[in-house]
Amino acid sequence: MRVPARCLSLLILALAACTSACGPTVDLRTGLKLDIVSTGWLDVGLVDGKTKLVPSVSFTIKNMSDQTLVALQVNAVFRRNAEKEEWGSGLLMVAGSQGLAPGATTPVLTIKSALGYTGTESRAEMLQNTEFVDANVRLFGKYGSAQWVPVAETPITRALATP
Repeated sequence: MRVPARCLSLLILALAACTSACGPTVDLRTGLKLDIVSTGWLDVGLVDGKTKLVPSVSFTIKNMSDQTLVALQVNAVFRRNAEKEEWGSGLLMVAGSQGLAPGATTPVLTIKSALGYTGTESRAEMLQNTEFVDANVRLFGKYGSAQWVPVAETPITRALATP
């Protein structure tokens, strides 16, 4: 039986994709070194005439594994202190199809929440308001088709962040 060249080419591409997708897995808890550069409250401008501050986290990631991490993503889940429910989140594609090479470090990356506080007072006064509730962020990593795993957690500093 003779296989047409086009079918043979498609079969070879499919096998190559399966082979690369089925490579060794990396435990991101040990395969990534995530360094928090800063946290704080980012001024995202006026909303309905009020100043809006949202929590943000800036960090770098170093690939400590011996594998290129393809389609590496980080998800940040922000929670107000003493609350179990998610308050806000942000998703960031760290490295696309080219991946993050072994030993490579990303530039500083920032994720901010869409939710935050609004007020008519100054930004500094908002941070000192008695109704202000501090927050924390938990970061999860994922690459390729692997599952999300927690890679870091830190409190959000009660200070203005720089964009």
